[in-house]
Amino acid sequence: MTTSKKLSPATAATLNSTKPMGLAYLVGRLDHVLNQRLRDSLAPAGLSVPQYTALSVFRAHGSLSNAQLATRTMISPQSANEMVKQMEAKGWIARTPDPAHGRIIQISLTEAGQAVLGECDARVAEVERVMFPELDEKGRVELLGQLRGAVRALSVQGI
Repeated sequence: MTTSKKLSPATAATLNSTKPMGLAYLVGRLDHVLNQRLRDSLAPAGLSVPQYTALSVFRAHGSLSNAQLATRTMISPQSANEMVKQMEAKGWIARTPDPAHGRIIQISLTEAGQAVLGECDARVAEVERVMFPELDEKGRVELLGQLRGAVRALSVQGI
């Protein structure tokens, strides 16, 4: 038989202070768990998290070069190139020469890429709903604004 005894406020504070619960720690944990959940939800469609991110970037920005894709998806140009080859083989993207610069190849979303992205958008939205079940549309807009602001703040040179 177990009994629970109430901890004094001082003891509870001491125990809680030894747990790594700072904002940066929690954001890191969230990143880890969110990536796991996204991997699990995207896998049935044959998509990885970086591929979903890349397809989303193409939808938002149109045609991009491999270097631009790497920057916007936060992966190395070499990794982006490998990912592009895989997505092109699946018919999700197309590569065409840049009309203004012969050595640059522009990459864009195909109809098949749009279709798989649309299928996976619903899966990602469900993960987001589970992550923040009580967040209404106004709260979602506010959270998105705060997160964008944090990204901008930490992206400033010298930080």
